[in-house]
Amino acid sequence: MGNISNAISVLGIAVLATGCASAPYPAGNEASEGQLVQPHDNREFSLERKATGVSHAAWVYARSVYENPVNRPVSHAASLGSLALKSTGGLLRRVAIGTVQMPALSDDIPEVGDAEPMDLEAFETTLDRVTGTRLDTGRIRFLVGGDEYFGRLMEAIDGAEESVDIRTYIFDNDDFAVAFADRLRERAEDIRVRIMVDSIGNMLAMQADPESLPADHEHPASMRLYLEQDSNVGVRNMTNPWFTGDHTKTTIIDEKVAFVGGMNIGREYRYDWHDLMMEVTGPVVDQLQFESDKAWARGGLFGDFANALRFLRGKKEHADRDGYPVRILQTRNFDSQIHKAQLAAIQNARSYILIENAYFSDDRTIYELAKARRRGVDVRVIIPSKGNHGPLNASNRVTINTLLNHGIRVYEYPGMSHVKAAIFDGWACVGSANFDKLSLKVNKELNLATSDPETVNALIDRVFVPDLMMSREILGPVDVAPTTYLAEIMVDELL
Repeated sequence: MGNISNAISVLGIAVLATGCASAPYPAGNEASEGQLVQPHDNREFSLERKATGVSHAAWVYARSVYENPVNRPVSHAASLGSLALKSTGGLLRRVAIGTVQMPALSDDIPEVGDAEPMDLEAFETTLDRVTGTRLDTGRIRFLVGGDEYFGRLMEAIDGAEESVDIRTYIFDNDDFAVAFADRLRERAEDIRVRIMVDSIGNMLAMQADPESLPADHEHPASMRLYLEQDSNVGVRNMTNPWFTGDHTKTTIIDEKVAFVGGMNIGREYRYDWHDLMMEVTGPVVDQLQFESDKAWARGGLFGDFANALRFLRGKKEHADRDGYPVRILQTRNFDSQIHKAQLAAIQNARSYILIENAYFSDDRTIYELAKARRRGVDVRVIIPSKGNHGPLNASNRVTINTLLNHGIRVYEYPGMSHVKAAIFDGWACVGSANFDKLSLKVNKELNLATSDPETVNALIDRVFVPDLMMSREILGPVDVAPTTYLAEIMVDELL
């Protein structure tokens, strides 16, 4: 789900919650079954649901204000400093791009050239320097759509022998999420099951239902309580210091197989939206498990101290020692690896760039794409025709016109595409990150990148070719109202 509009909404919710910040979060040991599940379609439940939302907002606010500075002082201060720096720097960059750099580009747009793609081996060396990361080893298999992904995921969960570790932005309370939770509760009788969710992302998702949700569905008032009650499932809600969320989506089975990408756990992702995940094996899974373990430690009672201890213990080796070069890229406090890597890829591309993303508003990225197109690079962007958030939809419309003005081909996917994938001359980058400020500079995100030819070709064949064929190319400017520009400014400046 789009994280920008969630952050917009939570600002209002947090203000509302300030008056009841001391309200306690419901204790799992005191909740009864009747407190956990309530009917979907009646006025009494609607009121109770709103009250629950306010209570959860107060709990998140209280944790952010009172708990974080105590048990997560380092990450709390780092989040504030990072957000302030990136917000100020982003504003200055936006002004420079909008008033100087974009207007300075030539009006003449050349034909697409036939230059040879960039030297991928040299580019990987460039990424070592630019991002501070190093290549790992693994294998990637793309899982396209909810049916393919969740079918394979549930198969892996059913076959797990030791552990299931889930780190997700949203674990919803709709019918599919409840059924998924039931399966995890069963498996927790035999193996370790740990689930981490983002407090704000999950809270907001639980208050909004997809249109396809059956009218008779009974919502758990709290998915944390539902997962934990009378089960061995461990759940931790990641706090959101200064509204810097954990937008990462990884599930790791037996510390040997990982699932990475953009899908949360909910009905939209299973049935309604077009989306993409990766099944990952090989040594890179050890690093993914290490990142998951650190996040789990940081989300516990001892916060930064526990995280530091887990860091000092280092990475364990459990995965099969097999594969080809794969790189982990993240967005963290003061470390925007994904943004740096994709900017470098755009700047080095000589032949083609393919991007599919639901939320496209980062000015620096748009500027570099415009420059690439003027070098003769074939640049094509796929954006959903039916987004799920108003401000983001408005921002996308402004972006569409900017891209078209600079010769970039733009396509509208029919319906909602939540895919987050890009290919630059044979270098692919896929994961949780959107092309917006929150994903590229603020939130915690995780992408995987590779230049393995077979994997890149699989991404082209399974995602980009069919999605381009299904999409409608936009051949002229779209209508943009004054309010649309205001929404775009809000997305870019306030968030």
